[in-house]
Amino acid sequence: MTDWRADRVGSAIDGSNPTVLAELEEAFAVIGDTQFLPGYSLAITRHPGVDRLSDLPRLRRVAFLADVDLVASAVENVCSQMDSGYRRVNIEILGNSDAFLHAHVFPRYEWESVELRPYPVWLYPRSSWTSSA
Repeated sequence: MTDWRADRVGSAIDGSNPTVLAELEEAFAVIGDTQFLPGYSLAITRHPGVDRLSDLPRLRRVAFLADVDLVASAVENVCSQMDSGYRRVNIEILGNSDAFLHAHVFPRYEWESVELRPYPVWLYPRSSWTSSA
């Protein structure tokens, strides 16, 4: 049996991706593999083979970005209620490692170290990005 991580989009479509929180118009809302920033989530495309935003027709691009907004709003609502140190969400579409359209939604907190708080989450140590799950 293939690990669902090998095809995150296909596994979301077939129901075997355990990180899926919701199915939206153009994206799946999923919880991030690591939670060193509690609430880290993503919006991943519902279309196999779509590698970048520009692969979608314009109306689907706009709908995908609207879904990213829904995920970000949900993360903000939950995190601001659960943690008094909540500051904001950061949203990024990168695609440098995983070749499928996805947007990262990172909640940011006052309790983050002063050395890391003002900078992109990618500056966190490599050990933060590994999960035992």
